[in-house]
Amino acid sequence: MEYTEIALSVRALVEYAYSSGSLEPGFRSGAAMAEGTRIHQQIQKQYKEGDRKEVYLRTEIPRGGLLFIIDGRCDGLLADEAGNLTVEEIKSIAGPPDASMEGREVHWAQAFMYAYILSNDLELPAVKIKLTYVQRGSAEQYSLYKDMTRSELAAFAEETVARYAPYAEMMARYKVRRDESIRQLGFPFPAYRQGQRHFAAAVYTSIAEGANLYAQAPTGIGKTMSTLFPAVKALGEGKAAGIFYLTAKTVTRIAAQEAMGLLGSRGLQLHAIALTAKEKACFREEGGCTPGSCPYAEGYYDRINGAVLDMLEHETLITRETIAGYARRHEVCPFEFSLDAAYACDVVICDYNYIYDPRISLKRMPEEQKKRTVLLVDEAHNLVDRGREMYSASLTKAPFLALQRQYKTLNPGLAAAAKAVNAFFIALRKSCSDKGAGEWAEYPEALPELLLDFSTEAELELMNASAAIAAPAAEEEAGAGSLLDTFFEVQGMLRTFKTYDERYITYAEVRSGDVYLKLFNLDPSYLLQQMAKSFRSQIMFSATLSPLAYYRDMTGAGEDDYSLSLDSPFHQEQWQVSVLPVSTRYHDREASLHPLSDALKGMVSRRGNYLVFFPSYLYLKNVYEVFTEKYPEVRTLLQGSGMSEIEREDFLAAFHPGSPDSLLGFAVLGGIFSEGVDLPGDRLNGVMVVGVGLPQVGLERNLLRSYFQSQGKNGFDYAYVYPGMCKVQQAGGRLIRSEQDSGVIVLADDRFLQASYRQLLPAEWRDYIVVT
Repeated sequence: MEYTEIALSVRALVEYAYSSGSLEPGFRSGAAMAEGTRIHQQIQKQYKEGDRKEVYLRTEIPRGGLLFIIDGRCDGLLADEAGNLTVEEIKSIAGPPDASMEGREVHWAQAFMYAYILSNDLELPAVKIKLTYVQRGSAEQYSLYKDMTRSELAAFAEETVARYAPYAEMMARYKVRRDESIRQLGFPFPAYRQGQRHFAAAVYTSIAEGANLYAQAPTGIGKTMSTLFPAVKALGEGKAAGIFYLTAKTVTRIAAQEAMGLLGSRGLQLHAIALTAKEKACFREEGGCTPGSCPYAEGYYDRINGAVLDMLEHETLITRETIAGYARRHEVCPFEFSLDAAYACDVVICDYNYIYDPRISLKRMPEEQKKRTVLLVDEAHNLVDRGREMYSASLTKAPFLALQRQYKTLNPGLAAAAKAVNAFFIALRKSCSDKGAGEWAEYPEALPELLLDFSTEAELELMNASAAIAAPAAEEEAGAGSLLDTFFEVQGMLRTFKTYDERYITYAEVRSGDVYLKLFNLDPSYLLQQMAKSFRSQIMFSATLSPLAYYRDMTGAGEDDYSLSLDSPFHQEQWQVSVLPVSTRYHDREASLHPLSDALKGMVSRRGNYLVFFPSYLYLKNVYEVFTEKYPEVRTLLQGSGMSEIEREDFLAAFHPGSPDSLLGFAVLGGIFSEGVDLPGDRLNGVMVVGVGLPQVGLERNLLRSYFQSQGKNGFDYAYVYPGMCKVQQAGGRLIRSEQDSGVIVLADDRFLQASYRQLLPAEWRDYIVVT
């Protein structure tokens, strides 16, 4: 009989079959997982000669037309003097273990499966099972024992597989339909755009070879479909097992959703899911994320399998709205539901964090699955600063002082731990210079132990009722979040200690009486490379991946990674590019207000819709005030600070074609309207970019400058020029979005006439610049 093979780990099998109850409080972290690993190793060091650890076990169980291939590593295989074997499963817990414990069903199930495989392989009549619980922090432990016969274990294994079988059978049927639909799928447009076929072919080849690709793909080529279509084709041919489409902004996530929807309308049957941030997905405006306060957390694991099965049977493109509908129907947390469903989907559209950020990454993805998964990284120029942010960590003094006071009587242990950290910050403040700042190549040697002690006490407290009593008062006094917030920040710092190397610097500042400490990642390239190296292929693409050598360097490209630079599919006649040679340097800005206002009036004199981008909100407001006083007849819009989603949509909706009067929108360079916004046709007729986009001079940018200069590179370019000119290109790229678009681009700064800046402009701009 020919079987369809279903390969899965022991842990994945038993968690599906036996997980039950409610979602637990979400304060456990990567540091707790690392502590769990340390505990396993500590217990295993106590094994005597003849005992074995991390024993690989594998079995095959047929059921119907499926062959389940199940494997995993048993924590311990212990032998007594008579040669009898005991299977040990080790679990770390936050609270103290005691004699009243019976052990969780899912934990026993994992041990039973290992015992079944062992008894089957060695034909043992019976096996002893040992389930050991160890408290994190104290290493206090307690063991539970059970004896199981071979027949009992066989019956258990059959029952376990039977619980998983409906899901496996559904997925097997789905994959047959999926692969056939991919075979029949054609390119969804009548023809490829100029350069698009070349780009798509390069993506397919890179995936087929298991290589990485860096693609500078100008606006208009159709980057989303140029990457998704060949990746889906590769998946159908077995060259990949999964696709992550990674984005930095909501608008690019929506574009990927729409591309998958278009492929679906052409016959593709493939599970694709878009993940949404927890705060946006949550149904509850108020109340905690705990079983007692949220009905969607209560009993989550009792209902989640049915919810996932229902959704995957009836849906292919799974959006935020789709997830919400099924989550309400099955009464499960929509965010956790989306994560559980994502492991079963072929295409996952999500933020960079889910792959590159160790705090958030999808940790349950098996390594074998990663090796066959493709990363499509949209707007990859954003990954430099986002990576730097992910791998840095910071703390302030104020929350620890507040927690010390709030828990003084409620939890003396936690109060003492907070007091010790607060005392560290007091000493740190004294070590800062007269200017209230300090910089060090290494992190403070005493800090890891202090934070680890605080973390242990905080984790125990977060499981107790007194946390709920103290939290409101602590928040009010600290003004900086709750115990849970501080716990997470401490976890981030503990995690960063482990990655800290010569690519980091530590600095401290005294800010308004508080003390701020940061482990600042200067160069994220190594860590980005480490996070991505487990995957089959990484396709990095953007319209502004220029200079390409800089972005390859900063994102950890290897010597063998491919590069591709494509020409714009648009014609020179579609642009009218000019330079206004005015100085927008900080000390010249006051003098630039009237020249800029006059130039803007000249730009909008031809009826249409226009945008002007400024390097700061203050500069924007100053020009706006002069312009509106001088030219009140021109209709204007102003980007506000902290605009809601509805306000953003209203701002963009005002740019509609056919308006009888000109409209001029004032926006911030590098802000929400300067990247990923599509205003095709006469929705946008012109753009002015004020300044060369250099980031504001400050401590961190100067640290970056010094670091890269010490590495033999141009520190000023790396810290200021390249990031700034990327923003200029992004803002100007809002103008021409299709073959039918045309308009004007005004670059308002005399530095655009300097060769060092001009060479960083797109070829289709720099070769045809007119000076006004």
